[in-house]
Amino acid sequence: MAITALQASASGMRALDEKLNVVANNLANINTHGFKRSRVNFEDLLYQVKREPGIPNAEDEPIPHGILVGTGAKVSGTQLNFAPGAVDATGKPLDLRIEGEGFFQVTTVQDGDTVIAYTRAGNFVRNALGNIVLGNSGGAVLEPAIVIPDDAIEISIGRNGEVRVRQQGANTLNTVGQIELARFVNSEGLKQIGRNLMVETDASGAPVTAVPETDGLGASVQGELEMSNVDPVRELIDLITTQRAFELNSQAIQSADESLQIVSNLRRF
Repeated sequence: MAITALQASASGMRALDEKLNVVANNLANINTHGFKRSRVNFEDLLYQVKREPGIPNAEDEPIPHGILVGTGAKVSGTQLNFAPGAVDATGKPLDLRIEGEGFFQVTTVQDGDTVIAYTRAGNFVRNALGNIVLGNSGGAVLEPAIVIPDDAIEISIGRNGEVRVRQQGANTLNTVGQIELARFVNSEGLKQIGRNLMVETDASGAPVTAVPETDGLGASVQGELEMSNVDPVRELIDLITTQRAFELNSQAIQSADESLQIVSNLRRF
């Protein structure tokens, strides 16, 4: 029946609309520090089984194939791609990049509760209290908290995450804190909450925390930032193919509608 075609094409258009939203978001965040592109996964819907494969024919031999009519498609999930982004060498002492696996930990407020969030963005700054905070709209505080003295004239952050400063009138660097990174068994299970932040879920598992360059974690690189891993060429190709597929589903709906009109006219006689 053409009604099945209408339903299948409509489900395809709904799924492709979701993909278009994801592609648009990828392109919108092409310059967002530490942003990871998402990929849309699809799955087919239930099938109308009009004849089971393998049932015996008139000669009592199994038919090699049946008659199964699909009812469309849907989005099964969006999957994060954690491939590293391009390196932006800024030279700023509080700009950090993770060379390898891991996430920075920050304290933020979500739905009125204070939670630990995770990010690959390393554009850190000092707030009015001297705390190292993420340079986002909420100023999420680095966890564990590290306070830079007011009279610090030099900041040095090692690959192992040790933060040292030289204060006014001093000739040596003193350690003021230690950066810790986190990793997950399933990083793709993290939940994005905006502001370059993600939070753990049951799918991601609990975080494993340690200092950089230990326990499978990457190194902290001072004076560099990790940019978005969005490839504009790939996203534009996805955009075009999604648009074409949407148009094809629209044409299928028009064809199914015309078929229904013909059947309806035949019933008048």
